[in-house]
Amino acid sequence: MPIPFLTSLVFDGAPPWMPKPWTLIKYTSSIGALALTKWYASGATNTADKTLHGRVILMTGGTSGIGTVTTYELAKRGAQIVLLTHQSPSDPFLVEFVEDMRERTENQFIYAEQVDLSSLHSIRLFATRWIDNQPPRRLDAIILCAATMTPPGSARTETLEGIESAWMVNYLANFHLLSILSPAIKAQPFDRDVRIIIPTCSSYISAPPLDKMLEKKDWSPKRAYARSKLALMVFAQAFQKHLDAYKRPDQLPMNARVLLVDPGFTRTPGTMRWLSRGTIWGLFVYILLYPIWWLFLKSANMGAQSILFAVMDSSLGPGRGAGGKLIKECITVDCARKDVHDEKIAKTLWEASDKLIETTEKEQAIKRAKARSEQENKEKEAKVADQKEEIEALVSAIAKGKAKKAQKEKASRDGKKAKSSGKA
Repeated sequence: MPIPFLTSLVFDGAPPWMPKPWTLIKYTSSIGALALTKWYASGATNTADKTLHGRVILMTGGTSGIGTVTTYELAKRGAQIVLLTHQSPSDPFLVEFVEDMRERTENQFIYAEQVDLSSLHSIRLFATRWIDNQPPRRLDAIILCAATMTPPGSARTETLEGIESAWMVNYLANFHLLSILSPAIKAQPFDRDVRIIIPTCSSYISAPPLDKMLEKKDWSPKRAYARSKLALMVFAQAFQKHLDAYKRPDQLPMNARVLLVDPGFTRTPGTMRWLSRGTIWGLFVYILLYPIWWLFLKSANMGAQSILFAVMDSSLGPGRGAGGKLIKECITVDCARKDVHDEKIAKTLWEASDKLIETTEKEQAIKRAKARSEQENKEKEAKVADQKEEIEALVSAIAKGKAKKAQKEKASRDGKKAKSSGKA
């Protein structure tokens, strides 16, 4: 079939239905350019792989976007996943999510624990329960995928504890969680490959410096998000040094590695909320322009590739160089800002974070104690009111009983009198 067609093409020329050579080249080049752009924008694919049976992994943000893909891929390889979620484990969505994930991965070791990353108290409750276990619970990895974005044009928001939302969820929650879990990380056996994976974003490059507070008048969603990511990267480097400085009882080197991961620009719910500005009209525009987002932004699956590489690649484990590396497109790259490695900035940030947490937790403890006291007083008052009501009801019942008895006695006397009068 091809030979007669080619022969006809040579001797008789192109058939009428066949496009002209220039048109054919133009369209073929356009399609090739689009395919090449899509291939390049999709990023690198993780080539590292290993069995994770028996490994215990704590994970935030594991029920949405990149986190969902990461949860699935790690569970499929046999890892025991503990999802730290804002919802209660009995929440219908979460119950269905866990059951579906267990069924798809054929892995029953997927659980959920409620941890509100906008609450220092909630984080402390979970983390202290984890480290209070004796002997220390197994811990192979911590993956901190959770993050929040305030849509452009939106007003500054604070948590119930009075901390700016992006700073709290994106940075301070991770600082607080890892600080408390630090003893559990240090207590892992020397032959265990422990990894703390911290996803970040290239927005840190344009972040305001950390040595100055971000005043409310200078606040914007973009600055707040970028600054929180820069703080997280500075803390990651400092936390690795904190772990390395620990002297193990067995005198062996530290076996925990902190790894930063930049997944790249990805089509996730957070990105959609950012691009749509959190509005219905913005969502409509986002849908109209979806072909552009599809072309230039990674899918959640491709965004998770560098995280999976950081978890499983053997060259990033203990004995293979220092921690604190930045992974992008499944390779190690340098940070774009020198202040990420600045020890003075890291020390100031660590001390300021500790002070903020201490101050906030004291204030919240006083508020909880006051609220508990008020609740107890209300319960006491309600109990006294109930007792008073019972006594009044009893007194009323006795009074009614006496009145009824008196009425019966009077009726009896009247009857006797009437009977006596009748006999007379």
